Amino acid sequence: MQNLDSILSESAKRHKYLCPRQVLGARMGLFAAELLGIKVPRSDKRLLVISETDGCAVDGLIAATGCHVGSRTLRILDFGKVAATFTDISTEATIRIVPKPEARSRAAEHAPPLARNKWEAMLLGYQVMPLSDLFVVQRVKLDRPLSEIISRPRRKATCEVCQEEIINGREVLNNGVVLCRTCAGESYYNSLVPLTGMVEDLSFTM
Repeated sequence: MQNLDSILSESAKRHKYLCPRQVLGARMGLFAAELLGIKVPRSDKRLLVISETDGCAVDGLIAATGCHVGSRTLRILDFGKVAATFTDISTEATIRIVPKPEARSRAAEHAPPLARNKWEAMLLGYQVMPLSDLFVVQRVKLDRPLSEIISRPRRKATCEVCQEEIINGREVLNNGVVLCRTCAGESYYNSLVPLTGMVEDLSFTM
């Protein structure tokens, strides 16, 4: 298992610099691996990480666990929280880790005197704080079966409304009609231009 310094170095390269939330993400990943009894970073799909933010902490999580979006072992559910849930796929043991509310204010107690401000106190303090002072750990159960969350790679379907392809078993069956989530009413956007397949139909004015 890599040490924290090497993980933070890797995270900083990905992020262009090192910040306190990367340290939190890295230490959450290492702590979760310790609690679940598995080695990290992973090169397989045994560990599933669900991050509750899309921010800096994710780079720390990736560096520590080896999980990433491209391998479908990292999911982002943006709840705006520096928190993450970790599932051992082989046992389905699942834990959620979140910083303690007082961790930010207590970081200065652990930071060396060279910390020049609160930001540096967090950056340095988070690296050495005892885990018991830094995090809250919960045993949790995912709200859907693990097989449904992971889904089925290579499965394909076609939405009967928009005719777009749907992969990984993410289609919705509504009264026998196969729909994508957008056509089923779960869209994150409103279409401004009818779908014709022609790029030339798009025009933008500044």
